[in-house]
Amino acid sequence: MLKSSPTIELTALYEISKLLGASLNLKANIRGVMRVLAEYLDMKLGTVALRSGDEISILAAHGMSEDEIKKGRYRLGEGIIGRVAKIGSPIVIPNIGDEPLFLNKTGSRKIVQRENIAFLCVPIKFKNEILGVMSVDRLFGGKTVSFEEDLRLLKIIASLIGQAVKLHEEVARERETLIEAKESLARQLEGKYKVDNMIGRSSRITEVFGEIHRVAPSRANVLLRGESGTGKELVAKAIHFMSPRSKERFIKFNCASIPEGLLESELFGHEKGAFTNAIIARKGRFELADKGTIFLDEIGDLPLALQPKILRVLQEKEFERVGGEKTISVDVRLIAATSRNLEDLVAKGQFREDLYYRLNVVPVFLPALRERKDDIPLLIEHFLEKYNKENDKTISIKPSAMDTLSAYDWPGNVRELENTIERLVVMSSGDKIEPSDIPALIRDKSTGAKYGIQLQDALPSAVKDIEKLRILNALHATNGVHAKAARLLGITSRQIGYKIKKYNIELRAG
Repeated sequence: MLKSSPTIELTALYEISKLLGASLNLKANIRGVMRVLAEYLDMKLGTVALRSGDEISILAAHGMSEDEIKKGRYRLGEGIIGRVAKIGSPIVIPNIGDEPLFLNKTGSRKIVQRENIAFLCVPIKFKNEILGVMSVDRLFGGKTVSFEEDLRLLKIIASLIGQAVKLHEEVARERETLIEAKESLARQLEGKYKVDNMIGRSSRITEVFGEIHRVAPSRANVLLRGESGTGKELVAKAIHFMSPRSKERFIKFNCASIPEGLLESELFGHEKGAFTNAIIARKGRFELADKGTIFLDEIGDLPLALQPKILRVLQEKEFERVGGEKTISVDVRLIAATSRNLEDLVAKGQFREDLYYRLNVVPVFLPALRERKDDIPLLIEHFLEKYNKENDKTISIKPSAMDTLSAYDWPGNVRELENTIERLVVMSSGDKIEPSDIPALIRDKSTGAKYGIQLQDALPSAVKDIEKLRILNALHATNGVHAKAARLLGITSRQIGYKIKKYNIELRAG
């Protein structure tokens, strides 16, 4: 008889009950149950096998190797385990060495000839449904023994396991239903909210697609928020071409790319003779965008002195050219974008609060690439196809290289990813991209702090190489805009200019 007493039995049953409800990992929970049986009830070897159709397979065991467990598969009615699963009643074999029906398919009982082993097998049921079989080996010294107490306890434990198995099945079914519903919704959203030239199926980017579809038909101003390289220009174009203004012009302008003294002329135009070299009158971007859409990128870099003129256009829909007195009326929809924290700029007095509220009618937040990593493989395949076609190549990517690229945080976001894939395609000497082809900076997945330590510990020549590589990556990620690259690196525009000159850094055109 298993070593037991009422106290030991109650303790074992309490521990087993806790284990079966410990998590949704049924296999791990039952492994714990088998350990308790071995510890408290002197079980030498035991298994829990579950039924699937006409086959019974061992799920968890004590005293067996993984290879032995894999061999534990039985047809319904085959051997002792298969028979118990078929008839639903316990079977006790007093000595398995004398029982021809005992198959020992796992090969785990190598001491049959040397020791007497009894085999107790009970069905695992829930109500009248047979879910599987629980078996226990125990040793005896050749004496005639009764197994009634053993069977009584094992039936109780098998009943607890049956409840856990059924609960696990119900949870699995509910989870599958939820997954199917989620996938169905995602397919519906993908069909309803699909944006040309934008790649992604993650929940974060799908939300953005939905916002684009909802705001596009309106006349409302839109403020696109997000880090550099997240695709704000693509979103602005999508809003324009899905709007009633789609047949009119889409004019884009980067507020950080033009010297402050030329900004007003670029935006509002100038009259002939307004300043030196103004030999003819010229329309500005707002005038060119009349009846259409103007996209002002990096609106946070707009000089404070120019902000009232932008506010006037939004409120009154009119302005004057530089050097002119004639008031020009325009019907323009404004889409602005920024990677800066406008709220902080307003608090510091660097951005007008009234302009902020006028711009922020419909804010759309674009997620960073690290926040939608499920989309990285899709983007990689898209860029591979694009640059293979441009370079007349058929480069593919190894799964290990895909994993490396997917694990990186991409501080330059989609723009940095695209530049990296283009570089890999152009520079590849084989037909597959290997992990070793990927730049070391990406392979190492360095954070700022870790990178700082590497710089401090490296030799001077290595420091120069790493610094040059970081500047190149930042410039690629920001389309060569020095001020934005400097912000990405945490240095000043003057410092990046000095280093570009020092290292003789040039970006390849295109």
